[in-house]
Amino acid sequence: MRVPREGEFVSIQSYKHDGNLHRTWRDTMVLKTSEYSMIGVNDHTLVTESDGRRWVTREPAIVYFHKKYWFNIIAMIREKGVSYYCNLASPYLLDEEALKYIDYDLDIKVFPDGEKRLLDVDEYELHSKIMGYPDDIDFILKENVKILVDWINNEKGPFSPGYIDIWYNRYKQLSQK
Repeated sequence: MRVPREGEFVSIQSYKHDGNLHRTWRDTMVLKTSEYSMIGVNDHTLVTESDGRRWVTREPAIVYFHKKYWFNIIAMIREKGVSYYCNLASPYLLDEEALKYIDYDLDIKVFPDGEKRLLDVDEYELHSKIMGYPDDIDFILKENVKILVDWINNEKGPFSPGYIDIWYNRYKQLSQK
């Protein structure tokens, strides 16, 4: 598979553990790819839900995916500051069709004031029973919650000072906005 270049667009497909398509983002601009990660941006991007509902993202968001960590990070750039939505999910894979990952329900939201909330614990427990999440997946996800909270608390990766400005400015350069 050819790795997309800076400025190109990819689709993102989120699946559930049972293989069903969960959500699709049509055009994500690639800002950087490396051996293990991809950084992109969604800005007024068409999103399609599994039930066919469609909506468009309201604000620019820097997206971060990694091939080793079991989470991805969406940094939504809003007037009141950056809000982070972190999905506990499988590492991504990229094929000719899209960047793909399995969404495992648990999310961490980080507000502009630094407040953190673990979301969708009930959904995770329900889906774990219905779809039969294996014990090793459960362990991996819980360990990755710890890693993610460490990143947030210690301003690592997308949470580091200046990260969002650097990538949002690169997006503006590439899109001539």
